[in-house]
Formats: sequence, structure tokens, C-alpha cells
Amino acid sequence: MARTVGVMGMGNVGSTVAHIIVAQGLADTLILYDRNQDKVKADTLDFQDAASLLSTHTTIINGQISDMKDCDIIVSAIGRIDLIVPGSVDRFAELKTNAPSVAELSKDLKNSGFKGILLVITNPNDVITGLYQKHTGFPTHKVLGTGTYLDTSRLKRHVGEALNIDPRSVSGYVLGEHGDSQFAAWSTVRVEGRPFTEIAKEKGIDLDQLEKDTRFGGGEVHVGKGYTNYAVATAATSLIQIMFSDAKTEAICSHYNEDFAGYISSPAILGKNGVEKVLELPLTDPENENLKKSAQTIKEKSEQFG
Repeated sequence: MARTVGVMGMGNVGSTVAHIIVAQGLADTLILYDRNQDKVKADTLDFQDAASLLSTHTTIINGQISDMKDCDIIVSAIGRIDLIVPGSVDRFAELKTNAPSVAELSKDLKNSGFKGILLVITNPNDVITGLYQKHTGFPTHKVLGTGTYLDTSRLKRHVGEALNIDPRSVSGYVLGEHGDSQFAAWSTVRVEGRPFTEIAKEKGIDLDQLEKDTRFGGGEVHVGKGYTNYAVATAATSLIQIMFSDAKTEAICSHYNEDFAGYISSPAILGKNGVEKVLELPLTDPENENLKKSAQTIKEKSEQFG
């Protein structure tokens, strides 16, 4: 069956998402949209110039939101990274500008008759994902955000570096908001079957510092080049692969949580229908409290633009 993906917003992140999709052959058809039509036309030509060098074929379309009606997955990569202070993790800086754009795009998506899955990268991710769902009225299981999928990967990198092992050998999660109120759920982190907290105690590893390094990982990249793109684009395309393959795989993302009546990151089973099951983690009391605080932070910001 043909796989069709739409990308809304062809800035640093959107263009990187599109590049990964084309380079890895993740979609048969890729529809690109941005208000800056000259940028989209240029990107389309650039991808087409690469076509003869690739082992797979992707049809590239320079289109409008209405052209995305039959997409299986649409990625929202709109944003104003220039509004973020270098080194900051305050992703709410973009909210005032992004919220009206989301309302406008949601109207276009709804009018198009789109029935697929909406994957949101746009920040502040949890709030924006919730706004998309509210404005479109799409089923909650078909609207999800990258959330702390990337933050979890950053945590694995730091744990891996502390132990001099491959980060893929680390399991566990960063939960809550993709932002300041996120937290490392240390009770979920395992290395070679052992709780990382035990290993950290043995080796004198500072958990608080690792958590801080994880939280500010994006800010560090932003200081160096003024934006982040590779890691978050890889996170998005990884989620696309899971859903296209109907893998029924456990992955963390920002999804609707009935307990908090809003979007927040925790593990879920993802498949061709989006979020197919939300998983319950046996968290410690302090971790549960941190999750509630993070949900409250997201709720307060959401209410300002809801």
C-alpha cells in the first residue's frame, strides 16, 4: 500500500524530516507545504536532483494543505525558533506566535477532510499538540506529539557516556512536558538489566547533574548553531516508521492522558492507528508527584491560548 506523508513547515526541522523520509525511502509520496513558496519550490527541486542517486523513489509534491487530504501521516513542523533565547529550554517563547498558526492550519486540515494521523513537532509540543486536537476535533489517538521521545534519547546518551556504553543499551524514560518541568523517571532506567540508580550509587554518578544535562541538551545545541534539527527530525521519522509498520511498539510520545485531561508524555503502544494503548508505569510517589506538577504546567499554558 502506498505511503503518503505531508510536512507542514519547511524550516530547519521540517526540511530535515523531509530529507530523512526521501533518503531512507520512508514514503512513496511526500507533500510539502510552507508559506514561503520559494523555499518549498527550491527544496522540491533539490530533492528531485537527488532522485537518480537514491535506491528508492519518492514522488515530491509542492502543495497546499488541501492536497494533504489523503495523507496517512501529516507532520507539523511549523515554528519560530528565532524567538527562543540561546541556551534556554523555555519552549513557551514560541507559543504566542505558533498558537494562531495552529488555529489557522487546523481549520484547513479539518476542511480538507483529512482522516489520517497528525504528528506534531511544533513547540511547546504538549500544548500545541493539544491545541491541534481541540481545533480539529480529530480523535485523540490520531493526534500525537514527539514529546519527550527526544529527551529520553538525550538521557540515554548521557547515561551511556557516564558508563562508556552504547546508549541503545540503556532503557528508561524522561516523562512529562517537553520542556522545563520534564523529569528523569530514574525508577524506569535500566542498564544491562540492573537499575541504573544502583550502578550510579556504586560509581558515584551524580543523577541530578545527568538530569540537568538532559534537560538543557537542546539549549546547548541551540547555542552552537541557532537551532536544533537532526535529533528531533530523527525522533519524528522514527515514530513514523513505527506507525507505518504497524509495529505495536512501546514508545514515549505526547498523547492525550485521561487522568490529566490533556497532552503529556508517557509510554504508549503505537501502530497504524496512532496511539493504540497508553501504558501505566509503576512510578515512585515522588515521580507521580512530578508528573502531576508537569501536567499542571502544561494545563496552565494551554488555558492561556485555549
